[in-house]
Amino acid sequence: MTEETAAPLSGATDVRDAVTVKMPADSAYLSVLRTATAGLAARLDFTLDEIEDLRIGVDEACAMLLSQALPGTDLTTEFELTGDGMRISVSVLTADGRLPERDTFAWTVLSALAGEVDATSGPDDRVSIVLHKRRGQVESA
Repeated sequence: MTEETAAPLSGATDVRDAVTVKMPADSAYLSVLRTATAGLAARLDFTLDEIEDLRIGVDEACAMLLSQALPGTDLTTEFELTGDGMRISVSVLTADGRLPERDTFAWTVLSALAGEVDATSGPDDRVSIVLHKRRGQVESA
């Protein structure tokens, strides 16, 4: 980014930082995703504990989704950096579009680590888990 592209254009009120990581839906690649999560969270000045919570949360969301991913498909992760936090959407193509159970221990852990958590299913049976972590957010489990 140069100085010219770093400044918002006149009339623009907010610059959107977004990063998309697309990789095979295989747990062998999750270390890449954990590293990307930590790097982006550090860029937003999250504390070390918050960074570790996000790394574990992304890993947990991926574990929930990889179990139902169609073989040979991709895991797509979209990071959106905002002024006070980060929104992370992890998604895979599935056979039936079944959402993760929200009354499980895994969902409770995920909610405690990431703050706001939601799951959605698209018309193509793409299932997404969305995490929204704000800096300094107090978790409640």
